[in-house]
Amino acid sequence: MAQYAEPRSTFVQPFGRRGLSSRGKAFIFSGTTIRNSFASVVTNPHMTNRPGDREEVELGVKTRPRTQRPPMYKVLLLNDDFTPMEFVVHVLERLFNMSHAQAIEIMLTVHRKGVAVVGVFSHEIAETKVAQVMELARRQQHPLQCTMEKE
Repeated sequence: MAQYAEPRSTFVQPFGRRGLSSRGKAFIFSGTTIRNSFASVVTNPHMTNRPGDREEVELGVKTRPRTQRPPMYKVLLLNDDFTPMEFVVHVLERLFNMSHAQAIEIMLTVHRKGVAVVGVFSHEIAETKVAQVMELARRQQHPLQCTMEKE
């Protein structure tokens, strides 16, 4: 008959989720002793100590580091004298999911000012959008340029 080893320390979830009681206490037990995070000790009569078991195990409070938002990047569309306006509108509708009216507005901004922000994305998404615009323009033999810069 195979013997199963019991874990030396076990996490107990007495009242709530994630091991927290209704008062915010967390418990760990080992052997016959249960110790909560406020240093009160409770003895468990149903368990026996084995040699090498610790009597008390204290639960440390672990703080979660706040995750920072990823840096955002602006995708910029640059004007040129050769790319048709209809193609620019098509690119904006297809790759940036803009409505026809939004695409025309951005295209006119690019035409008048020479550059316009098409969208703001995380680095990976901005990089992908720039590559998609450049690839579509290359396949259609247009010199349309698209870049990205940190916001």
